[in-house]
Amino acid sequence: MMQRLNKVLAHAGVGSRRYCDELIAAGRVRVDGQIIRDLGVKVDPFSQTLAVDDATVRLEKRVYWLVNKPRGYLCTNHDPDNRPRALDLIPHVEQRVYTVGRLDEHSEGLLLLTNDGDLAYECMHPRFGVEKTYRVLVKGSPDRADLQQLLDGIWIAEGRVKAKSVKRLKRRSGNDTWLKIVLAEGKNREIRRMLAKLGHKVLRLTRIAIGPIGLDELKPGRSRRLTPGEVEALRASVQALRDQPQDETAIVEDVDE
Repeated sequence: MMQRLNKVLAHAGVGSRRYCDELIAAGRVRVDGQIIRDLGVKVDPFSQTLAVDDATVRLEKRVYWLVNKPRGYLCTNHDPDNRPRALDLIPHVEQRVYTVGRLDEHSEGLLLLTNDGDLAYECMHPRFGVEKTYRVLVKGSPDRADLQQLLDGIWIAEGRVKAKSVKRLKRRSGNDTWLKIVLAEGKNREIRRMLAKLGHKVLRLTRIAIGPIGLDELKPGRSRRLTPGEVEALRASVQALRDQPQDETAIVEDVDE
């Protein structure tokens, strides 16, 4: 069966379709020994030989792993300084997987790792609006106006960014404040940069959910497979968001958690 080259590469765990398009355009992909630059080309992965940077691409079984990333670990496949990587937490996984989005070195919590490029792309692209939930400890005590500003939008270098919902948790840490923040997009260090604009330094940031998948009681540094039901729930949430208009309702709450 003939399939788009970028889709085949994504299914093989090379990366998202967008990343695979970049590889093709850069002339780094060969089909039966010939460099391919046409983004629309179709191939038969079972009768043709595919290679990226002269390394043969082999179709792999799709796998889905959840990791509780500790602080100090990087979300990258290669680090020239040999710092700890999230991938080092799953040495038992034979497939070539990559992170679904990223958490910066100083952040912690839920990471999904997979070789399913399509699902990874849908989970992270802003137009699908898959929610990511974070528990954040900030310096000081943001007032209600600060929280409303997070919802209304804050300008950073890439443009205006905003939270989907913000809750001030009644649990405090000295003079500092815990927040629960939900994003439906994901710019680099977005929460840290938004709160810095408001004068509140982020002291701790933990992602606790992506869509319907929660961190629950998984200990830092540990990993587990997603169940088939969880994978289907994640796919269903993406499909539901695709089929309905985005809800622009933004919420500020004070809750006891």
